Amino acid sequence: MPTAHHTITLGGGCFWCLDAVYAKVKGIVAVESGYCNGHVAQPTYEQVCTGRTGHAEVVKLVFDPGQISLREILEIFFVIHDPTTLNAQGNDHGSQYRSGIYFTDASQQQVAQDIVQELMASGIYTRPIVTEVLPLHNYSAAEDYHQDFFARNPHQGYCLAVAAPKVAKFRKTFARLALD
Repeated sequence: MPTAHHTITLGGGCFWCLDAVYAKVKGIVAVESGYCNGHVAQPTYEQVCTGRTGHAEVVKLVFDPGQISLREILEIFFVIHDPTTLNAQGNDHGSQYRSGIYFTDASQQQVAQDIVQELMASGIYTRPIVTEVLPLHNYSAAEDYHQDFFARNPHQGYCLAVAAPKVAKFRKTFARLALD
């Protein structure tokens, strides 16, 4: 019997970077760039960029738990972004770039909290992890031009400078989970 697909929503800076990586992961069935956990219904990219909507730039991942576990998805997440910088990733600054795991049930919450605690206890990071672990609310898909941005624009400056190195880091660290 086929396994039912699950979803998890992650924020770790610009959604183009997360999309670029997770589109290359075995067991990820779909990746959608979007916005979540703000107070404006159906915000536009321009509104989110002001930092006044409360939304985070995120990717909603649909995955097959028979091929990849939530824990593995989160292990990738913590390697491809810096969970210790509040409201920033690299040169991207603002609350929309915050680190977050947005869950839809108690089991996802527990896995997320466990991995955050394990990482904090491990001493891997010299600064505290600021990744928020919160229920998903007020999600909406980003505009069409943001979907699959890296795949459609691999030579765009931001993609070359920021997204491509994250994809390379994922492929090097998690070769067993990489497509291609």
